[in-house]
Amino acid sequence: MTSEVAVLGAGMHPWGKWGRGFVEYGTVAARAALADAGVDWRDVGSIVGADTVRGGYPGYVAGATFAKALGWQGARVASVYAACASGAQAVNTARAQILSGLADVVLVVGADAAPKGFFRPAGGNRPDDPDWLRFRVLGATNPTYFGLYARRRMAVHGDTLEDFAQVKVKNAALGALNPNARYRKRVTAEEVAASAVVADPLRLLDICATSDGAAALVLSSMEFARRHGAADPVRIRAVSTVTPRYPNTVLDLPDIATDSAVAAGPAPDTFRASIARAAYEEAGVGPEDLSLAEVYDLSTALELQWYEDLGLCGEGEGAKLLREGATAPGGRIPVNASGGLASFGEAVPAQAIAQVCELTWQLRGAAGDRQVAGARVGITANQGLFGHGSSVIAVR
Repeated sequence: MTSEVAVLGAGMHPWGKWGRGFVEYGTVAARAALADAGVDWRDVGSIVGADTVRGGYPGYVAGATFAKALGWQGARVASVYAACASGAQAVNTARAQILSGLADVVLVVGADAAPKGFFRPAGGNRPDDPDWLRFRVLGATNPTYFGLYARRRMAVHGDTLEDFAQVKVKNAALGALNPNARYRKRVTAEEVAASAVVADPLRLLDICATSDGAAALVLSSMEFARRHGAADPVRIRAVSTVTPRYPNTVLDLPDIATDSAVAAGPAPDTFRASIARAAYEEAGVGPEDLSLAEVYDLSTALELQWYEDLGLCGEGEGAKLLREGATAPGGRIPVNASGGLASFGEAVPAQAIAQVCELTWQLRGAAGDRQVAGARVGITANQGLFGHGSSVIAVR
């Protein structure tokens, strides 16, 4: 088992469409995390920024950008880009620095000012980029992929439109309780069904928006935490950043073809399932030990898939788990107590960090009206383009 690191502070800038730059959002979140930790910025030994590639030049050097905004003080710096997994990789980089003795305290920051509508590749002619190819060759936008994935679940597992709608109903009710969420309004299944069709069978309310927002964490060694007076902090016990295994036999965004399984049989796990398995193995826990999970609900159908990939239920049983109320507040394993991306929208470099913020508040017992009773172990699940795994396990 890998040694643990302490989560001393968590902070966010509320999600929304604010019309300002991502550096401002990230600075607000960073200062909130530092205040939560009771740590002075001058005592931070390293800063790790999760990059955004849409915000102009500063976005490519996010770590140094945030260090400058907070005031140069000589800290080590690193910047990470792994699409939607950027935040988890930033946490992993910070953890490695702490465990190696390079820094006692590390600030992790991710922020974005996202474009309106769906995400698309940056400009230019890049035929070696699978994300660029799926847009230019197939015209397969993210909502198209979400719709195809929903159709697959309906065909293979018998999921229904009503199942998808209930995921949104659950997450919207929780988002209504979260002051950092962009959408803070409950919805009904009828309202989901009446919203515009975006990529059949998914409606507008089945798909997450793009948003501005930021999240930050202050991580430290356990020794520093004790000296700082934090005798029983939330601890990160595992970070999984695995890649897929050959052959990949199910289409997965952004790839537009699968590998042949003629010469080699498929791996025992799908890519997403392998992300969780690696986290469980490192943490020495299993799905039966979890108190809650924060998962990457780009669409309602994809949340159901994560139930199975995390081992919360068997293959094809995600909708059944939802119908039983197991993933709702008060259920056996609440999922997306924050409200999820359904309530926040995507601020890409920040979202995996925001998931850990939610685990931190839940494990502290400080989540207010959305508190999961007796929370002791939480997991995040995320996935970045191009084979970037993303899962964090935190304990108290």
